[in-house]
Amino acid sequence: MSVKLFDGNSAAVEAIRLARPGVIAAYPITPQSGIAERLADEVADGRIRAEYVRVESEHTAMSVAVGAQLTGVRVATATASVGLALMHEVCGVAAGCRVPIVMPVVNRSLASPWSLWCDHSDTMAERDTGWLQYYCATVQEVLDLTLCAYRIAEHGDVLTPAMVCLDGFFLSHSMQRVETPSDEEAWTFVGPYVRKNMYLDPEDVMFVNALCPTFEHTEMKYQQAVGFERAAEVTKDVFSEFERRFGRKLSTVECYRLEDADVAVVTIGSMSGAARYVADQLRAAGVRAGVLRICMFRPFPAEEVRQALKNVKVVGVVDRSSGLGAAQGPVCSEVKAACYGESPRIFSFIGGIAGRDISDISFRRIFGELQEVCEGRRDVCTRWFDASEDAMNIREVETPC
Repeated sequence: MSVKLFDGNSAAVEAIRLARPGVIAAYPITPQSGIAERLADEVADGRIRAEYVRVESEHTAMSVAVGAQLTGVRVATATASVGLALMHEVCGVAAGCRVPIVMPVVNRSLASPWSLWCDHSDTMAERDTGWLQYYCATVQEVLDLTLCAYRIAEHGDVLTPAMVCLDGFFLSHSMQRVETPSDEEAWTFVGPYVRKNMYLDPEDVMFVNALCPTFEHTEMKYQQAVGFERAAEVTKDVFSEFERRFGRKLSTVECYRLEDADVAVVTIGSMSGAARYVADQLRAAGVRAGVLRICMFRPFPAEEVRQALKNVKVVGVVDRSSGLGAAQGPVCSEVKAACYGESPRIFSFIGGIAGRDISDISFRRIFGELQEVCEGRRDVCTRWFDASEDAMNIREVETPC
């Protein structure tokens, strides 16, 4: 084990290098470009023995990844934002064919208006396409969760592709201290890729992604659902083994000072550190505050969330995506469903869109409103907590008749 200074993109590249892919097809897009570029350097310099395919788009990158892994080699790719949206069609192919690709996704807002900055609208748009989703809070977790994702996705009971999501710029370009295993330690943990289920082999011919009749299609989707159910348990087993080997604990959910909390926020991604910092300050002032971080979003850890929040009186769920047209943000919808029949009052908070910082000031405001609900001094909370008061006047256009 050694200590290095990595940004999130470099940590993803290091994890991919340690997993020894045989084919790499990645198309650069801000803020993920560093991954595609550094993977090319790793291949050119001989540190990764792989075929690097120069593709013309993210759609092709995922197509190459699916085809290559079906031949029996581990592949690597990565993307962000509209690149992930362009992959959408082929992401469904990877999931439906049970091709266990592991893909770092550097979270960035979807158009329009255009933005280079972070929110979760890109991966939340893909949340029901059949991919596992893990969300990192630190650069260390980018490395750790990527290594674990290979073991989980490739497990014979799972066979489901995985996204390892890291906040654009907040993590992708943030330099942090990272403990890295040696090549031998990592390889002993990850192991070689073994093809299972569906594959391309002229000696063992089968149809891949064939037109499926109605009398079988439901059963195919049911098989995917079973894979997700098994992924929940496999994830816990892999995380436990990872902790035994490397001494770092990973969780599907992370509870912080929730044992006796009256108010709590639910977070996802890099915002979580600020939430814990504010919870500590509020505790020192006599407010019983806590934080629940969701680390695994697909499969959603409903039972763990329910148990963690069942004794909390008022909960605020902070989404970094707008969930336009929905009753609340996408993470909040999942938390409410998980806690159905339990006692917490749950409120949706939406902010941090397109890179706006969710600071300690933001969390103090959120906790303050939750505490007022807890004390009976308010009934509703400010959902768009960081929007300007004159939001409707931004870029207002007067059209002459």
